[in-house]
Amino acid sequence: MSEETLPSERDAHAGELAENPFADPGLPPHQPRRQDIDEKAARSSERTVALLFTLSMLATVAFIASFVIFPVDQIVYIWPIGHISALNFSLGMTLGVALFAIGAGAVHWARTLMSDVEMPAERHPIEAEPEVKAQVLADFADGARESQLGRRKLIRNTMFGALALVPLSGVVLLRDLGPLPEDKLRHTLWAKGKLLINQNTNKPLRPEDVQVGSLTFAVPEGLEQEQEDYQEQIAKAALMIVRIAPENIKDKQAREWAHQGILAYSKICTHVGCPISLYEQQTHHVLCPCHQSTFDLSDGARVIFGPAGHALPQLRISVNDEGYLEALGDFAEPVGPSFWERG
Repeated sequence: MSEETLPSERDAHAGELAENPFADPGLPPHQPRRQDIDEKAARSSERTVALLFTLSMLATVAFIASFVIFPVDQIVYIWPIGHISALNFSLGMTLGVALFAIGAGAVHWARTLMSDVEMPAERHPIEAEPEVKAQVLADFADGARESQLGRRKLIRNTMFGALALVPLSGVVLLRDLGPLPEDKLRHTLWAKGKLLINQNTNKPLRPEDVQVGSLTFAVPEGLEQEQEDYQEQIAKAALMIVRIAPENIKDKQAREWAHQGILAYSKICTHVGCPISLYEQQTHHVLCPCHQSTFDLSDGARVIFGPAGHALPQLRISVNDEGYLEALGDFAEPVGPSFWERG
């Protein structure tokens, strides 16, 4: 038999693949990286990773500082984007750099310093045997050792710093939810000495201007429709004034806070904040047109029907030396719908 007719090794391998096309071809020989054999190169990679983590920390600090440096309404021109909000641009750039630097540092660390030896593992049942569990823990320990996290303290410390600072960006973003309410929901423009101004005539009210059975709306002195925050203030300070014969006022405090039967209550419904405007003079009931909450003004404006949770706050009033109705302070409790920790 000639040499040409002998089966070659290639033919034998082809025959093996024909019998099992999914045969494991095996792993190529491992090629060490430069960092594996040159400590100088490894230290250079370490400094690069640390630089990226440090850059992330600086970008996070710049992100937070942007909220202080740039006004919300400042517009700048940036080529080729054009005119853009300086605050939005700085926030996007600094946060992007902070996140990118952490990712790039982690990738460079894994590609140059962590072990890249491929370790094949046979498939095993879902429930691992005790020997396998022990092997996994051993492999984890080997991986931790080979990652050089304990040895490369510069990488470890800068990584921890970057990971600790970057979540602060999310905390600072909460500022865009709006200013803190502080105690603004608990107070209105009403204060001692503020005159009751008729909302229709824009003139101060006298006791004789309020007749028994009538319903009058008032605003605090000094509130003008031209003011920028008019809608915000009127939503809390709108006042509803009725006059009831003193002997028909059931609630003792309501009678004491009134003046000659003139009662001043918040116009804002305590359910969802709708303005109340429907008054029935025979029963002294007022009805919210939105969800039909009904309040008895002769009995401290308590709720007698509907989903409202509590009575309408009353404003204590009196008459000044000139004969005009005035407030003796602010509402004793917050007006409008209930909110957490209402007091």
